[in-house]
Amino acid sequence: MRPTPDRVRETLFNWLGQDLTGLQCLDLFAGSGALGFEAASRGAQRVVMVEHDRAAYAALERNRDSLAAAQVELVRADALEFLRSEAGVYDVIFLDPPFRVPHDDELPLLLQPRLAAGGRVYRESGKRVQWPSGWVTIREGHAGQVAFQLLRWEHDEPHGGVPGDLRPRHERA
Repeated sequence: MRPTPDRVRETLFNWLGQDLTGLQCLDLFAGSGALGFEAASRGAQRVVMVEHDRAAYAALERNRDSLAAAQVELVRADALEFLRSEAGVYDVIFLDPPFRVPHDDELPLLLQPRLAAGGRVYRESGKRVQWPSGWVTIREGHAGQVAFQLLRWEHDEPHGGVPGDLRPRHERA
């Protein structure tokens, strides 16, 4: 397990905005749950954490209970199988898969229908990843051996939505 470094996590939440009140978040490959628990602490209405590893999942359960984080839902499943079978739509999706496991070909295709209009995907990996047409990198950075990107899907939004505005479309002025 390789938790997101504190400096990278701080940068990410500066990009997203400090207040995630009312947002729906998905933390795939949750691992330690650092990103999902951080989103919950910043007001996310719902945070779904998906983790396949039995020991990591048990630690997530203990942490959720000790933090009394009722808005955190835990799912013990393979991340790709979860995306294939689940129909939820999310404002923010956190992707921090194991660096040694290649998912880059399939993930963009599976994520697009799970992303709410104006939503964002945070991707962390060992190197910068080029995503297919329709995905736009909003911000990116590098810290040590970690490359990270904030992406959005623009194919269905001809004007690209409002950069940085994660409020649901019906709440935008």
